[in-house]
Amino acid sequence: MRTRTTTVAALIAASLLALTACGTEPEPDSPAAGPSVSATTDPEAQYLARAHDIEFNGTPTDEELTALPPQWCDALADGHSVEWTFGPDGADLYPLGQEWGTVQQDAHALLVAGVRSYCPEHLDTVTDELREGGDY
Repeated sequence: MRTRTTTVAALIAASLLALTACGTEPEPDSPAAGPSVSATTDPEAQYLARAHDIEFNGTPTDEELTALPPQWCDALADGHSVEWTFGPDGADLYPLGQEWGTVQQDAHALLVAGVRSYCPEHLDTVTDELREGGDY
């Protein structure tokens, strides 16, 4: 009888252990968490991590890159479109500098990265507009 009680107790303990493991999430620094940018990372770091993966004609500085998202967010908060924000007849905030530039597809990817990091409340509006134009 004692063996049966011990076996049943062990099975119950194993079941409870398995159930508690199902509800846990990996620690942020564990390999299971992956290399994604955490929600606690500051917007600049999130944005630059994405921006550094974009192809540029030339090499923009981080200062040049980080100057753009707050301006984009201001234009979007004022109700302007991506076309107006980037266009010469609007805010003229297309991502380019004296020694660097980028093609439109990469400019849109940079804009999405900036909006996702600095003003995510405008992300759906931006991605919807880009999708409608076939650019995203």
